[in-house]
Amino acid sequence: MAEEIDDAVVVIHAWSAPRSLSTGLMYSFAQRDDTEVLDEPLYANFLRVTGVERPYREELLSKMEADGNKVIKDVIFGPGKKKFRFCKHIAKQRVPGLSNDLMKKGKHFILIRNPLHILPSFDRVVPPSFLELGLAELVSIFSELSESGTPPPIIDAEELQQDPEGALCGLCKDLGIPFQASMLKWEAGPKHIDGLWAPWWYESVHKSTCFSPTRKYPNAFPLSFYDLLEQSLPFYNLLKRHATRRASVLLNPALPEPSLPVPANKKLLAWVGDEILPRDSAKVSVFDSIVQGGDSVWEGLRVYEGKIFKLEEHLDRMFDSAKALAFENVPAREDIKEAIFRTLITNGMLDNAHIRLSLTRGKKVTSGMSPAFNLYGCTLIVLPEWKPPVYDNTKGITLVTATTRRNSPNNLDSKIHHNNLLNNILAKVEGNNANADDAIMLDKDGYVSETNATNIFLVKKGRVLTPHADYCLPGITRATVMDLVVAEGLVLEERRISLSEFHTADEVWTTGTMGELSPVVKIDGRVVGDGHVGAVTRRLQAAYKKLTGQSGVPIPTN
Repeated sequence: MAEEIDDAVVVIHAWSAPRSLSTGLMYSFAQRDDTEVLDEPLYANFLRVTGVERPYREELLSKMEADGNKVIKDVIFGPGKKKFRFCKHIAKQRVPGLSNDLMKKGKHFILIRNPLHILPSFDRVVPPSFLELGLAELVSIFSELSESGTPPPIIDAEELQQDPEGALCGLCKDLGIPFQASMLKWEAGPKHIDGLWAPWWYESVHKSTCFSPTRKYPNAFPLSFYDLLEQSLPFYNLLKRHATRRASVLLNPALPEPSLPVPANKKLLAWVGDEILPRDSAKVSVFDSIVQGGDSVWEGLRVYEGKIFKLEEHLDRMFDSAKALAFENVPAREDIKEAIFRTLITNGMLDNAHIRLSLTRGKKVTSGMSPAFNLYGCTLIVLPEWKPPVYDNTKGITLVTATTRRNSPNNLDSKIHHNNLLNNILAKVEGNNANADDAIMLDKDGYVSETNATNIFLVKKGRVLTPHADYCLPGITRATVMDLVVAEGLVLEERRISLSEFHTADEVWTTGTMGELSPVVKIDGRVVGDGHVGAVTRRLQAAYKKLTGQSGVPIPTN
């Protein structure tokens, strides 16, 4: 087409950090029959405004328009001969003083790459720095476009390398343009579209003819860049979380984005160590004892109408467990309570919420089993979630008996509420395989201990029975219900109970913070009682609900 088509030109802005395969992507778009490309049209303006040094600075300023707004008006959005104009932009070149048209007009997308892969080759021309990488500006670009109502697609360079066709098809779809197979290959060597800085930066891409997978093993990372990597990774990770999901799906076809049981929990805030963090940033170190060996204690707390039920009792048990495991530098009780309060208030969780409270032995100076390596103090984790009772407390649940036995005090005392839950998890696997809600666990002699997650009670001829807490956790909810049984004038008996007694019981229920009182209507295929929630169970459920509404530690408010 010989004549200019002016306003029909659709500008595609590609924003990236240096060394992010952006030149390869420019070559890819240059293969299209409907697209012209511009290589960093704002580069001269960037050098003029910032004054940064480059080996080619003077030559570039003499040969390239250095007035950014003229470039935007006459070059980026100027007349053209093809339908699309692809502009390769390096994020740091978006400096103050540029026309708003740059961001308001055209289609935008962001190309990201892990700084772990950028930094090793960056200093061939200039020393790397946080400002030179421009990752913070990429986040700013993403935020600005998102706030305007047009969040840009984000594509990871790794996706281009692993599945070029899938990545380019997806990108074209996001941009609303047709994919062309010609985008998958280009000729090796310098191009007429290259900026004059190409001899300093484009040596490796000039040897390429397509997007190719990374080599299996990387070169050693230069440890002189370690601090810069630490500074940069949070910005990359933030953008990666917003990257078009097809990248993860393509690389892990069996792992699509899962749905959450309670969608509102997608944006929760959790306490880790000494700060409150967004859900995806709430992480512990790989050197933490909870990672190294499940070396941690925990409690489950529930919030009712602005109060935390049985908070003091749960903290008593947590401190007892930590002492039994010989934890050192344990946080003060009031500090833990303050962390809980602050986390709940920040989330606005004042009712119908559950907290998973963990206290790990802390981070180690080197990997290994010995607590002598734990020199940083304990790590506190407050994980709040919107979470109604996890079982059907109206119609009831079903149980099966697991072959996995509950720990004996000879091995690991169940009175220590520890995070090493593999024994229980194996039983839960058996329950899942049997399509049951949970699994009953027996002690070493074959008597019922508890389920994989809860304590258990039965009713027979008006008497309430529950197993001794020798092989099971002496649960806080268990103790509360035992008190309610006595308060309701019922006979309570705590003793060894065989499995057949549960099979022939009139009523059965389980107790736990997450589930409260959950009626059991079937065990190992045997119907409990008449298969409906029994009168004693309903009576105690009502008493428990009344108690949770009347007691608890109030959450301070402003």
